[in-house]
Amino acid sequence: MTDSGFIVAVIGAGPAGIFASKQLAADGHEVVLINKDIKPGGLAEYGIYPTKHKIKDGLRNQFRSILSDPKVHYFGNIEVGTVGDITFREIREMGFSAILVTAGAQAARHLGVPGEELKGVYHAKDVVYHYNKLPPYSQMDFHIGKRVAIVGAGNVMLDLTHWLIDEVQVEEVFPVIRRGPAEVKFDKKELENVVANLDVNALDEELERVAPVMRAAGQNPDEARKFFLSAMQKGIHHNSPTRFEMKFLSAPRLLIGDDHGKLTGLVVEETVLQESHGVIKAVGTGVERTIEVDTVILAIGDQVDQNLGLPLDGNQFVRHPNPGYPVEGVSYEVYDPANGKAVDGVFLAGWSRLASTGLVGLARKDAVNAAKAIHAYLEEKKTNHPASVVEIMGSAHRQCLNCVDYEDIKRLEQAEELKAAELGVDEFRFDTNEQMLVAIRSGLIA
Repeated sequence: MTDSGFIVAVIGAGPAGIFASKQLAADGHEVVLINKDIKPGGLAEYGIYPTKHKIKDGLRNQFRSILSDPKVHYFGNIEVGTVGDITFREIREMGFSAILVTAGAQAARHLGVPGEELKGVYHAKDVVYHYNKLPPYSQMDFHIGKRVAIVGAGNVMLDLTHWLIDEVQVEEVFPVIRRGPAEVKFDKKELENVVANLDVNALDEELERVAPVMRAAGQNPDEARKFFLSAMQKGIHHNSPTRFEMKFLSAPRLLIGDDHGKLTGLVVEETVLQESHGVIKAVGTGVERTIEVDTVILAIGDQVDQNLGLPLDGNQFVRHPNPGYPVEGVSYEVYDPANGKAVDGVFLAGWSRLASTGLVGLARKDAVNAAKAIHAYLEEKKTNHPASVVEIMGSAHRQCLNCVDYEDIKRLEQAEELKAAELGVDEFRFDTNEQMLVAIRSGLIA
């Protein structure tokens, strides 16, 4: 397609940002892709379990193809926000024709119960970034004890369990799940990574305990058991003594600590399942019990970056209730409730639009649809904006002395490949920004 003359800023270079850039470039628009991290990829780079090399390599190859497009200009190691290298207002003043925010969910949700500040209580996002070596999380100290509770019932919980079994080799790991066995959010493929360590006797006892509640809600405990054990056939065995036990119908109410502020236990309230307007909900019974643990990891979802400077509604950015450019009935436009208007030319996609929902495939679809909404918006503009990519990127460079471009990323990848070959490992990655910048500055592309 011919050059449209429009320049779109995409903030965030995870799957949504990269796939949106591809669609925008295909529509003829120049794209400036701004990323907080040095490396592109977001959760595809730093959220997928480290040993899943085939999945990661497949995504990286797709991303390389997109980032090599001459219409896509990668701009890494620059943080946008009130406490970053450049504010969102400054981005808007640079002269972009439109802005798409795909920065993902940058903050973790809290339980909202006493004791979350205790030593030994962590958020899943931080731990996942730590073992995937994303700076600065890679340099943080996580003191993991022998008995670990993970609050949550999704694939992230299973990834954490995988790490605790295979790498840390804790004595016991307890996923604490507010709902019942029939309502877990993880899939069988992910369960295969940890099922060899599942305490089947404990599972049967737990199913027997919750069976009356399940049957009252029209659920079948035997079908739930069949699902869990179906992963055994392809289960991966680890040389680890860790015992894996799930605790259902248990809602966290209190985190207990000792006199030194160190976690010693988790108080949970037993729940029952009740239907409300066609939806099954977990409702507390008032009956509480204490689980002795020395580490709790909260895998209960995320919230958007409140420092970005966009209107907020709880954990989400505010979307226009009556969008001018809907795609498949979905609003991708930012809305300012204070003046009752759209934030002109500013759009959302991926986890910035709806936090903690979907995998890479859904992020791709959301990104493409957001790009279509932007294209429709730009087609209504009477004139192209006079700013050029050179002017805009020159302005951005003045805000960030250590920004990197895609040529720098290729140097970094080459340096890490050479280091992996030298060490005889499948993959090597520098785990501080300083190391990456040194590798970039000293590296050469063959």
